[in-house]
Amino acid sequence: MGGESKKKFLREDLLFSLCGLNCGLCPMQAGGYCPGCGGGAGNQPCRFARCAQSRGVAYCFACQAYPCEKYAGFDEYDSFLSHQRRERNIRAAQEAGLEAYQALQREKRELLGYLLDHCNDGRRKSFYCLALELLEWEAVCSAIDRAALSQLPDPRSRAAQAAEALRRAAERSGVELKLRRKKKPKEA
Repeated sequence: MGGESKKKFLREDLLFSLCGLNCGLCPMQAGGYCPGCGGGAGNQPCRFARCAQSRGVAYCFACQAYPCEKYAGFDEYDSFLSHQRRERNIRAAQEAGLEAYQALQREKRELLGYLLDHCNDGRRKSFYCLALELLEWEAVCSAIDRAALSQLPDPRSRAAQAAEALRRAAERSGVELKLRRKKKPKEA
């Protein structure tokens, strides 16, 4: 019976998780290691997914009990993907409407694909994912436009230019492009 619930956990929206994370901007999904929230039989449902399934909602914010105790401490640290904007992602999806929010996520994923295909020196996937998640979309677009990447001859120089443009955009926005890791207790 336990295997059946795993197989049944399928969702259409693989870019925006039901808890509010932008799975399409996760390095694990971008690298082909994870299909995204509800993306296949091998993707084990988390506590949020099991709860949403049992309540018959596609997104946690559609539940009358949201936010619930399951979210206690969830946003304190990041996983492969930043949790820093999770609540803001949910508000944006509610305010703009899911279709508009999903369209924006597809645009971000398309730009991520471009950056990974044309501006990657093999060390930038996590950085690009984080920048696209934490920076405002307009700031990202402006930074990439100003970088004039197509004029540079090779992926290494394009990667350096893109990374510098995104770092400057983050600095102007007061955003730290770094995952918040849980600190391990010091051994005595």
